[in-house]
Amino acid sequence: MKKTCVVAIVLLLVGLASAEHYKDKDKPPSTGRVLIGKVLDRQDNPLPNAVVYLTNMRTRAVKTYIVGEDGGFRFPALSSGIDYEVFSEWNGHKSDTKTVSQFDTRQQIYINLKVATK
Repeated sequence: MKKTCVVAIVLLLVGLASAEHYKDKDKPPSTGRVLIGKVLDRQDNPLPNAVVYLTNMRTRAVKTYIVGEDGGFRFPALSSGIDYEVFSEWNGHKSDTKTVSQFDTRQQIYINLKVATK
């Protein structure tokens, strides 16, 4: 009788371990957060060729992005445990600096950066 209980417990533990292994099989792997936005003038027109600066506030590493004709930018794979600061420059004019907080739990964060062109 004791041997049967031990075998049953072992089979139960093996089953639980297998279930845990396959639990997240169908979920895509987490790739972090993504910051999406546009660089615009005060009249909401896109500013092509503006440069967007994204600073990792823990390491102080800076990434840059040169926007296209639509003014759009995208920074993928941002860590959820780090704060970031983002701003843009266009023809010597600078936008306000915005913060992406580590406490913001959204997977996609949208920020438009407005540059005073005059």
